[in-house]
Amino acid sequence: MFIIGIAGGTGSGKTTVVKKLEERLPKGEVTVIPLDSYYNDSSHVPVEERQKINFDHPDAFEWPLLIRHLQELKAGKAIEQPTYDYITSTRQKKTIHTGPSEIVIVEGIMTLHNPELRELMDLKVFVDADGDDRLIRVIKRDIVERGRTVEAVIERYQRVLKPMHEQFIEPCKRYANVIIPQGGHNNAAINMMAKFIKQQLREH
Repeated sequence: MFIIGIAGGTGSGKTTVVKKLEERLPKGEVTVIPLDSYYNDSSHVPVEERQKINFDHPDAFEWPLLIRHLQELKAGKAIEQPTYDYITSTRQKKTIHTGPSEIVIVEGIMTLHNPELRELMDLKVFVDADGDDRLIRVIKRDIVERGRTVEAVIERYQRVLKPMHEQFIEPCKRYANVIIPQGGHNNAAINMMAKFIKQQLREH
């Protein structure tokens, strides 16, 4: 099994990189595990209090569960991957039955933050993008997918996203084997990565 960690700021193009990698890698051999699925369950927290949770801080994630799930996949066991609802900020009862595969991609803003998680990775990738480009993508996404207003998105960006990015996400670059500038638009970098991964699979 070849485990890839893909990190980067909110709106940097991580999901696009993952999709393009999937297209270039052997069909049926890629499992994608979103870090967002491992947000701590907040269903016990009153609704108005949930709005105050900082989802861009390392403490927002249930790291031990994600690490255990990766270890189980590596050992050839299937897992029940959690699912998360962004609107209600709660973990759902429904899980995704996920079996081991040749390639596992863990994707999320802080995928490279946790040392124990990094130890499990064969390739560590940081998707880099200009702050203005990321903000534009976040505004578009949060309005369409999460029902937020432009004002609310910008306020949250200035109050939470930007400082958390500078404190926790940007420093993760130092752990990356590969840094992809221009996010999902950088086809040359994505092609090189796909070629490298295929080569590693052949050699193992």
